[in-house]
Amino acid sequence: MKRKHEFTLIIDGPLLEDDVLDALFERGCDDASFGAVDDVDFGDFHREARSLSEAIRSAMRAVESVEELRVVRIEPEDLVTMAEIADRLGRSRESVRLLVGGERGPGGFPAPVSHLRSRSRLWRWADVAAWAELATPEQLREAGLIAALNAALELRRHRPGLARSERSLVDALSG
Repeated sequence: MKRKHEFTLIIDGPLLEDDVLDALFERGCDDASFGAVDDVDFGDFHREARSLSEAIRSAMRAVESVEELRVVRIEPEDLVTMAEIADRLGRSRESVRLLVGGERGPGGFPAPVSHLRSRSRLWRWADVAAWAELATPEQLREAGLIAALNAALELRRHRPGLARSERSLVDALSG
């Protein structure tokens, strides 16, 4: 059974030119709105498909079938700040700070995945949602899918510039 999936593709290339937008529409992107924020182009999709992976795959194929366009990231991004965690949990920033520090709640708050020694630490929302028991197994699976797809897109972007020995290390890790 199909259902509607909402996601955003961050796109590199001359997206907002009239002929490019026409080509995207002809390739089945009539379920998307295209725009830019701070010179970063994007497409907001509302795509019907049996699964999120099918919806993202078909949208990426359509976008990348247009010459010079390349998908560089998918949102909603799995990485969140403490302020975003507070908003999503419906708590104050101070309450979340206490949860993170183990001074409140059951303990075991997920470790940040980036900026460990910074005030701007980042967490994976899927980890926080699982810890807070807020997400269904399907939501957790979809968050993991988006995180994995974004990692693959980063690999696709950076791998060509690596030296041979560096590529072999990356290949070994990405298995």
